[in-house]
Amino acid sequence: MASSRSSSRYRSRSRGPSPIRTRHSYLGESEDAVDPDEAAQTNHAFTEGRVAVITGAGSLNGIGFAAAKELATYGMKLVLVDINEAELAEAVKQIEEKVGKGNVLGVPTDVSKIEACKALFEKVYDTFGEVSVLMNNAGIGPYGGAYTNLDNWHKVLDTNLYGVVNMVHTFTQAMMSQENPAVIINTGSKQGITNPPGNAAYNVSKAGVKVLTENLAWEFRQANAKVTAHLFVPGWVHTGLTGARTKDKPDGAWTATQTAQYMLERVKEGKFYIICPDNETTPEMDKLRIMWGAEDVALGRPALSRWHPEYKALFEEYMRDNLAASSSLAPP
Repeated sequence: MASSRSSSRYRSRSRGPSPIRTRHSYLGESEDAVDPDEAAQTNHAFTEGRVAVITGAGSLNGIGFAAAKELATYGMKLVLVDINEAELAEAVKQIEEKVGKGNVLGVPTDVSKIEACKALFEKVYDTFGEVSVLMNNAGIGPYGGAYTNLDNWHKVLDTNLYGVVNMVHTFTQAMMSQENPAVIINTGSKQGITNPPGNAAYNVSKAGVKVLTENLAWEFRQANAKVTAHLFVPGWVHTGLTGARTKDKPDGAWTATQTAQYMLERVKEGKFYIICPDNETTPEMDKLRIMWGAEDVALGRPALSRWHPEYKALFEEYMRDNLAASSSLAPP
């Protein structure tokens, strides 16, 4: 049984060095390194009078609407996109109160349909003539097990992954052709990186968003484009997707506004990976969890070993020792 096995026994197995040694591979890295050229370019995308398109913006307690409220304070023009027409109408009304009717456009759209995305594109460019910020944020979370609930797999992938693919394919060429810099922000998930068991369909969809956005950023670099791509990875956020419609915010969660503000500041710094903490999970904890998952592959451990009964004690030791080391090296 797992309780009868010591962590030292696991280290003695021939599967490479102890995961605890990986602390040296991240503590020396600077989390705050910023490319000044890219930061200057991305900041230009957020200037007054420029245009932001945000999908999944209809829920008043969601991240998309929170981002719209923040961008409204910049004096930007907003295009709010959602499949729920009633929620979208109320969201548009509230943003109009901040920036005026002529500066907000609400377009009901099912982003899983490429023709709907093309119609949205025509509406946006006919109305405002450009897009400087494209935030692909629409997402759903029905359960799909690895070999169950096939219908939900199609629903989740169509919205969470192909919704992003459709929007990127529809808007990117025009954004690259514009005179001024622009940014594309794709909403991923920690579930698409560390892959916790529980909803395989959702995890796959968000892993796909990560891979798509990484390749998009690379292609922009190769083309020397004035468009940058950014992977936005929220932490635990109190939204409709996580139960905000019916419950008070848990102490451990961030609000959608906190999360949107954190994301926008780091996009403006030119960061690609924007991994948001929350009131329970620190950046150090996120780094360690991500590294553990990567080492499952590098060290040949069982899949998802963090949740494997024979590795539970070693993972807890790994987290405890590395967090203690991080704390001891922190400035006073």
